Amino acid sequence: MSDFKKLKVWRKGHALALNVHRVATRIRGSDKVSLRNQMLRAAMSIPTNIVEGTGQKSGMEFARFISISLNSTSELEYHLILARDFGAITISDFESLSSQAIEVRKMLYGLRNRVLVLPRTPRKQVPAS
Repeated sequence: MSDFKKLKVWRKGHALALNVHRVATRIRGSDKVSLRNQMLRAAMSIPTNIVEGTGQKSGMEFARFISISLNSTSELEYHLILARDFGAITISDFESLSSQAIEVRKMLYGLRNRVLVLPRTPRKQVPAS
């Protein structure tokens, strides 16, 4: 896989990162700076690792980057819970972003499973001379 932009999961992950950015930049207060930064980093990590994975030479390496993206969706989901419980984001924003993160995570699981079971092209046998 070389063109990450063709992957629906990348497009959804990118949209999620943009939506998290929109919400996170509205979080105010010096006591919430680290939460805001962690939300942004986790959200951006999701599509970024998909992009990095598409440049790998093997399915196993691609799957490793997909796993990193999966972990970032879980991290983001926790930061969203924390932001909701701190009152830093609205319930509506929490529900929307959390739903998007879960959807992306499901798609990533599917992609990783598909990448790991793709048949490998056997090397051509060179006839013995």
